[in-house]
Amino acid sequence: MTKFQDLGLSPAMMKSIKKMGFEEATPIQAQTIPLSLENKDLIGQAQTGTGKTAAFGIPLIEKIDIDQDVIQGIVVAPTRELAIQVSEELFKIGYGKKARVLAIFGGQDISRQIKALKKRPHIIVGTPGRILDHINRKTIRLDNVKMAVLDEADEMLNMGFIDDIEAILAQIPKERQTLLFSATMPAPIQRMAEKFMKNPQIVRVQSKEMTVPQIEQFYLEVHEKNKFDVLTRLLDIQSPELAIVFGRTKRRVDELSEALNLRGYMAEGIHGDLSQAKRLSVLRKFKEGLIDVLVATDVAARGLDISGVTHVYNFDIPQDPESYVHRIGRTGRAGKTGMAMTFVTPREKAYLKIVEKTIKRRMDKMKPPTLDEALEGQQKATIDKIIQTIETNNLQFYKQAAEELLEQHDAVTVVSAVLKMLTKEPDTTPVKLTEETPLPPKRDRDRISSDKRRGSHETYGRKKSTLKARSGAKRNSSSNSRSYR
Repeated sequence: MTKFQDLGLSPAMMKSIKKMGFEEATPIQAQTIPLSLENKDLIGQAQTGTGKTAAFGIPLIEKIDIDQDVIQGIVVAPTRELAIQVSEELFKIGYGKKARVLAIFGGQDISRQIKALKKRPHIIVGTPGRILDHINRKTIRLDNVKMAVLDEADEMLNMGFIDDIEAILAQIPKERQTLLFSATMPAPIQRMAEKFMKNPQIVRVQSKEMTVPQIEQFYLEVHEKNKFDVLTRLLDIQSPELAIVFGRTKRRVDELSEALNLRGYMAEGIHGDLSQAKRLSVLRKFKEGLIDVLVATDVAARGLDISGVTHVYNFDIPQDPESYVHRIGRTGRAGKTGMAMTFVTPREKAYLKIVEKTIKRRMDKMKPPTLDEALEGQQKATIDKIIQTIETNNLQFYKQAAEELLEQHDAVTVVSAVLKMLTKEPDTTPVKLTEETPLPPKRDRDRISSDKRRGSHETYGRKKSTLKARSGAKRNSSSNSRSYR
């Protein structure tokens, strides 16, 4: 493994890396950082969770001249969650050098962003629509940008941002360095690379590295009507420290989070329809451990970078295999282990094989737990807590009361009562969830995906036009909505 100290980084950068606790570079970092420091354009093909933010963030910060109060670097990301996550990571990387980083995205008051821009950030991280808004308002000038980074380029293509990206890149000096990171390399991304990049070096993380080996992967064959009971039983048995449950739709996420709370779990949902303030509030609670189950859609989860996630539950199997990789990549990070469980209805068994073929790994079959097993799991968790209390606490204050209790009842009865009192018995209250439409056959999914992308271009008016033509026109509500993604 390559150590960061072997990459020729500045003392200020090594100070930041040491503070972040990094020692060894991941494969994508070890291969791309030296190329970036040599000012080469590059295409990095890697999944989320492989450390690509630091892969472009370290050379980006290294090249910033903090004495120049102008924007010298720009990172374009598909969602506001990812923009926030990247800006937070860059802030940590830039600690030693004191580089100023600002995130700009839809859903946040633009006047507040304009005020922040007056503080002269060195690096801008933003979503395509909001970056264009600022360019058109002339509140952002990209004349001094030395490096441009396109993060999750394939996702931006799927969301219909390709024309916006081209319009942004057209505003940046041609002498810049351009880095593009993408999980896949569809033809439109390759064409854009040829148009805006100079002899880019291509770095690919092998597929065997894309699904983290520390993650145990299981599937459970469950009928739709039994999914929720199986989920709660798994939560009772496994007692995850932090868990993410993935649903396929916003409606599913809302129903699941509400149903989990009714059953006594601390859960909240996150998806694209929530206000920015609400999304940030939910993520903050999850990071601080105030909620132990986060329910999310795929799009909302793209920008999540939360340490300590121990379990991922795919309540609905994702619509494409790449989303599966992104989902389970929320756990098993920084060398830690994790578990991922995918619920599969009998009609989805064939699609499970497609996912397994993509990840080049077979999932182990897990038997859905019974109600008795869930109760047994809760009892075991309670016993563990009691043992931990015995080992780590001074119980002198409680011993007199315990002795009096044992004079009236035998020890087995007393301990049984304590277990019953402390154990959260599984709730069997019926919960009605809207049944999800099963995944269509692959050929139909491909057609739907194509129609969706084409419809996205039509809905948001993504016609090839010059930025000059855009600047004179008032941005309508549709164009504003795309920057909120």
